[in-house]
Amino acid sequence: MIDLASLPFDADTMLSGLRPWVECESPTWDAAAVNRMLDLAARDMAVCGASIESIAGRQGFGGCIRARFPHPRQGQPGILIAGHMDTVHPVGTLAKLPWRRDGGKCYGPGILDMKGGNYAALEAIRQLQKAAIATPLPVTVLFTPDEEVGTPSTRDIIEAEAARNKYVLVPEPAFRNAGVTTGRYAIARFNLEAAGRPSHAGATLASGRSAIREMARQIIAIDGMTTEDCTFSVGVVHGGQWVNCVASSCRGEALSMAKRQADLDRGVARMLALTGTTDDVTFTVTRGVTRPVWEPNAGTMALYEQARAIGKAIGLDLIHGSSGGGSDGNFTGAMGIPTLDGLGVRGADYHTLNEHIEVDSLVERGRLMAGLLASLQ
Repeated sequence: MIDLASLPFDADTMLSGLRPWVECESPTWDAAAVNRMLDLAARDMAVCGASIESIAGRQGFGGCIRARFPHPRQGQPGILIAGHMDTVHPVGTLAKLPWRRDGGKCYGPGILDMKGGNYAALEAIRQLQKAAIATPLPVTVLFTPDEEVGTPSTRDIIEAEAARNKYVLVPEPAFRNAGVTTGRYAIARFNLEAAGRPSHAGATLASGRSAIREMARQIIAIDGMTTEDCTFSVGVVHGGQWVNCVASSCRGEALSMAKRQADLDRGVARMLALTGTTDDVTFTVTRGVTRPVWEPNAGTMALYEQARAIGKAIGLDLIHGSSGGGSDGNFTGAMGIPTLDGLGVRGADYHTLNEHIEVDSLVERGRLMAGLLASLQ
């Protein structure tokens, strides 16, 4: 094993390189903003000698960036580093969550989920290059634009690229702030729609049938379906247009998560069964994008053991486990390809206005990634 401690990773230098990424806001639904972020990352990888391919977006989302780093076995199965560059934070969030360092923490939109981990992975490649340490396998990086909404436009690209490789490494936030992810729960999304009958809310209130009221009733019912094995939640609701009109339409989105595929399948059936008409209001549930359950196979566990040995060499006691949050690792792991997720940085409060990383984890996770890239065969 190479002497990872000798690689001159430096947290301050890494923060300087990461800052432009974090300050390039890239919410999923703003394709132009995501593409600006992808262009920024592409430039940094091109400086490292990567051959860059830009893949056009579809369905209103941004595109993808695929970077292949020079290698004598280029074109043969190797290592895929898969990450997303979209965030949940709308443009303008920097005004509320500006880049700032406070002691051992650094704050900013998307810094933990998952720009910090993506940058640490690139720094690992850069440090190996500077040390003239050749990776046994060719390395490809794929950055995508739509993970935060279930990867509706790029799942096929991720799966196709994964199928061309032996291993997939995903620098999502660290598992339980100390380890790596070796499995993920199944996740299904649903579109909800209530259609009622309009009326004047003052003069003829009783003749209307409120779609908002029906949606509210169904939200309570959906939340009440949650069990230990399968959870349900409604996270988006839009309804009505005029306060003096009984709302004739209301739309929403729901999410279900389960530890096992069979539990999710039963949950999907329960959700779809809510479709029907009550008191002249029709409620319709349609299925959205789904992430399959990823249960670790022998290949993934062997990959974890290798990461654990690398971690031990750099002073880490690397735990592992399955995570409730979905990622693109769901797809590659479910394909049976050895996948190690949660290789990104430590931190807390992602998807909030307190999102931050622990600065020392940039070096820690960079070394871990470098060790994997330098030893996987």
